[in-house]
Amino acid sequence: MSANHTRAETAPAQGWLHLDVHPWVFFVSAGIILLFVAMTVVFEQDIDQLFAAIQTGVSFYAGWFFVGTMNIILIFVVSLLLGRFGNIRLGGESARPEFSTAAWFAMLFSAGMGIGLLFFGVAEPMFHFVASPLAEPGTADAARKAMDFTFLHWGLHPWAIYALVGLSLAFFSFNRHLPLSIRSVFYPLFGDRIYGWIGNVIDIMATVATMFGVATSLGLGVQQVNAGLSHLLGIPQGVPVQIALIAGITAVATWSVVRGLNAGIKRLSQINIVAAGALMVFVLVVGPTLFIANALLENIGYYVQNFAQLSTWNETYENTEWQNGWTVFYWGWWISWSPFVGMFIARVSYGRTVREFVKGVLLVPTLVTFLWVTTFGNSALNIEMFGAGGIAAAVQEDIPVSLFVLLEHFPLSVLTSALAVMVIVTFFVTSSDSGSLVIDIITAGGNPEPPRIQRVFWAITEGVVASALLLGGGLVALQTAAISTGLPFAIVLLGMALSLHKGLAHYQEVQAFEFRAEGGGTREMRTGATARMPTFGRRRFW
Repeated sequence: MSANHTRAETAPAQGWLHLDVHPWVFFVSAGIILLFVAMTVVFEQDIDQLFAAIQTGVSFYAGWFFVGTMNIILIFVVSLLLGRFGNIRLGGESARPEFSTAAWFAMLFSAGMGIGLLFFGVAEPMFHFVASPLAEPGTADAARKAMDFTFLHWGLHPWAIYALVGLSLAFFSFNRHLPLSIRSVFYPLFGDRIYGWIGNVIDIMATVATMFGVATSLGLGVQQVNAGLSHLLGIPQGVPVQIALIAGITAVATWSVVRGLNAGIKRLSQINIVAAGALMVFVLVVGPTLFIANALLENIGYYVQNFAQLSTWNETYENTEWQNGWTVFYWGWWISWSPFVGMFIARVSYGRTVREFVKGVLLVPTLVTFLWVTTFGNSALNIEMFGAGGIAAAVQEDIPVSLFVLLEHFPLSVLTSALAVMVIVTFFVTSSDSGSLVIDIITAGGNPEPPRIQRVFWAITEGVVASALLLGGGLVALQTAAISTGLPFAIVLLGMALSLHKGLAHYQEVQAFEFRAEGGGTREMRTGATARMPTFGRRRFW
């Protein structure tokens, strides 16, 4: 793209029917998603078997590819943290962060993990404890391995995926002035062809993956809200109740989306981080505090020691299929979430350096996640191994109720269970409104401030898709959606890493050239030189 695009080319154009949409990306993506919903409703009786077959097939034949992709991307992101591009600032040398560090952490953590940690924080360690693939179930070794696997699934790997997508989008939007869309990242590889069918395909894949990734989390979240209300108020558990809950919570999410990033999403993110933190501190204080403190150090130690082995394990010699329902599901889920979380993180990360960005997105959330998982997971393991027990049986019978069964073993269980339900609902809302904002940006051709009516459409569509997945087989359908949409987007992510490296290298070379042209002048001189550096131009995609 040349650098001489006029200002008129960068101004928003009149959208179709007073909307602002990319016609190919918006209508094709919406058509694919709504066709899936229609098929699920029409073939409700048979669709669960189809989902199970798809999940098994993708996991069995492509599990190795998911494992390899996650490790390659983690290595690449760590190289950015330690390498020569670390001082590049998103937005240029004079750019400064839009949000405080605390608000930034709150928003990226709420978008990145929220509901999943509440759903699996107790359930996953207990599942691995009683059905360990690499240890005798119910033993101390099984407990260690349970936390090893949980740390693997929630640690550095998913945050590396988010860091890659977020940094790529932020760099090409803020530094190269391309529209905030997934296709923009591929300019170094495809040039102006990103404005044609190649770019359309990339954005459609990103939109569909994001929709099903977010819908998976919403489905898990509403199951847990239903379990909590059943635990507290005796409300029956079932798909009809869960769909009604989705409708109500989606209405709140729609309100948040309409309010915008600062008034809605930012405020809700801060509220749910404070509420979730209060819940964790309560369990840490009234639970087995010494056991948790000891376990945190030991869990991190085992994670570091066994990292290479666990992160590359493919069940080759065991000839089992345990990973299909766990590791492969998680890798597909994180990959399908990455356009949504990455774009949201990019949107709120203006002014950060590459090194600051990677440290903030990769390391800090990982450590907070480890503290959360240890607090809840090891509390449950302590009760199961040395106390009254009963949590493992409850988890085996009903995964969503696991958190509330744990809270029953501590004082004020009614109050803390109500707080847990509130935290789940607020995480649900922030995931939904963040997801709908991101999808709207992609389908609006990279417009960072798309019309509100489009945000409302995508927020409602997320609720509809989550409801369809629950109708189509519950947890199996949610896992299938994550894995099947994550597979094609994994290929996109590998190309994204290559393109980002080329883009950063070119940017740094031009900076060095301008610095030499100015005679190696002062910082102010270099800033001015960088401001005059040729950019791709913020051209619209249609």
